[in-house]
Amino acid sequence: MVAPTSGTASSDAAPTSAATTTAEATGPAGTDAPPRRPVHRSGRWIDHWDPEDPVFWRDGGRRIARRNLVVSIFAEFLGFCVWAIWSIVVPQLPAAGFALTADQMFWLIGVPALVGATLRIPYTLAVPVFGGRNWTVISAALLLIPTLSLAFIVQRPETSFGVLLLVAALAGLGGGNFASSMANISFFFPEKEKGAALGWNAAGGNLGTAVVQFVVPLVIVTAAGISLERAGLVFVPFILLAVILSWRLMDNLGTAKADPRSFGAAVREKHTWIISFIYIGTFGSFVGFAGVFPTLLAGQFPEVTLSLAFMGALVGSVARPVGGIIADRLGGAVVTVASFAVMIIGAVGAIQALGTGSFALFFGSFMLLFVATGIGNGSVYRMIPIAFRVARGGGAATAKAAAGCIGVAGAVGAFGGFLIPRGFAMSTTATGSLVPALWVFVGAYVVMAAVTWFVYGRRSGVMGAARV
Repeated sequence: MVAPTSGTASSDAAPTSAATTTAEATGPAGTDAPPRRPVHRSGRWIDHWDPEDPVFWRDGGRRIARRNLVVSIFAEFLGFCVWAIWSIVVPQLPAAGFALTADQMFWLIGVPALVGATLRIPYTLAVPVFGGRNWTVISAALLLIPTLSLAFIVQRPETSFGVLLLVAALAGLGGGNFASSMANISFFFPEKEKGAALGWNAAGGNLGTAVVQFVVPLVIVTAAGISLERAGLVFVPFILLAVILSWRLMDNLGTAKADPRSFGAAVREKHTWIISFIYIGTFGSFVGFAGVFPTLLAGQFPEVTLSLAFMGALVGSVARPVGGIIADRLGGAVVTVASFAVMIIGAVGAIQALGTGSFALFFGSFMLLFVATGIGNGSVYRMIPIAFRVARGGGAATAKAAAGCIGVAGAVGAFGGFLIPRGFAMSTTATGSLVPALWVFVGAYVVMAAVTWFVYGRRSGVMGAARV
């Protein structure tokens, strides 16, 4: 191991003499034993990182990992805010002077999800290439592009729909942040603490959707009417703060290596695609429903304030870790099937509400949908490592394939955030009603529940016996 070069060291590294630093780098008494503390060099790079070593973890590793986690959660939270910002801006566009059809409004809601899903795998691979700290700085700074572009364009109602769609697509940059943040944090923590760390990271990010839908309706209202540009400008100071905090407090791990082979192994495994299909129903539904819920409320119940729209994303985000906890006890497949059953009940309830014009039933049915999608998100992620271990056996190759599946499923599942708005758009255009789309979703959930049970849940099957 090469000793750290002189330069800016991490704030967690105590000042050391050259002899002490060399001893840390080469092991006790100058031997070739691995170092027991993080080894730093300039640029906030850490060349040695071994969280599985209890001494290493106690003597600085835990402190560094938690500091990186806190900043990562904040940066990812802002990414979700930007990714979801058009979900709450679109219902306000008519009041700002934009003349849009229902189909165009659903396009503006869906295209950020499409772009964000597409960016997930390249953002994941960017962490080992650029360094987790460096990429967090870059990805956070990139959020200034969609926020400032939004602030500029919403003040010009004469803007063509094509330009408006392009600006909305820029919000997809925030969707990639989730993947890179999760990949980065996974390198910092030992296996026994990785699940909790990633759970906090994911939950903190998902809450961004709820926060943006809560904050924007409050900040855009002025004495003179609506100042929609504030929807973008309000996040600019926080994005700048995230860039500064990432630059000053985060670290790059030299041991984090890109392994595209994990994706190659994953895409050749049938369970990757089965789980990705299931994840479209859970995570895709969460992203999609969270995106359209404010517009659905504004269109179906215009007398209701949009300040309630954030509740869906909030309960879905909070339910996600609960799904993982329940799945640990009962099995991921069983919990996922139950989630789909509840989603079917929620969708049918929303159909009944549209028929009767009942806001209470409509709102309650969607809250049920959000809770079920959140629980399903947690349970599906719990299924992945066990399903791969049963299908392929243990070992490093299986772990890499499972890690690749998480990346692929996360990207494919996010495309549901585009399919849900497009489904509502086509339904509204063809029939003038949301009901046909909801019936299609019900049918999809029935199929997904059946696939989950047949492949992973049956006690007579290998996967079911292993309680995947």
